[in-house]
Amino acid sequence: MFLDASAIVAILGREPVGASLLGRIRDAEAPVYYSSMVVFEAVISLARQRKIAVYGEHAPTPKHLIDEVQAVVSDFFAQIGAVEAALPSGLHDSALVAAKTYGRFVGHPAKLNFGDCFSYAAAKMLRSPLLFAGNDFSKTDIEVA
Repeated sequence: MFLDASAIVAILGREPVGASLLGRIRDAEAPVYYSSMVVFEAVISLARQRKIAVYGEHAPTPKHLIDEVQAVVSDFFAQIGAVEAALPSGLHDSALVAAKTYGRFVGHPAKLNFGDCFSYAAAKMLRSPLLFAGNDFSKTDIEVA
């Protein structure tokens, strides 16, 4: 299983769908993968959510908040036994295919963004189902975790 940032944000952000996603991780056959790009996207998204809750929409995100969230995300990966996938050079070619096929850029209903296209490409490369929150990936040919 490959984790998209949306799944991590839903779980750690305690969104209603988070418990269900965590259950799918617990029931998954190993390994559970993630990538550096997924970590970056999840940390920045969660730090932004915390910043808004504490400081408001227009305040800058304090560096210590990013550090705190990064530690939480790292602990989460350790707890679930997730493995960082070594993504090959040239993965951008597969991500660009995803963008041309399912991207928001081309008006596809899936509306995959930059990070989504790389999660899609990584899951395809690993021949692994993708765990995500929302409906975007459901409108593609990706195997759903």
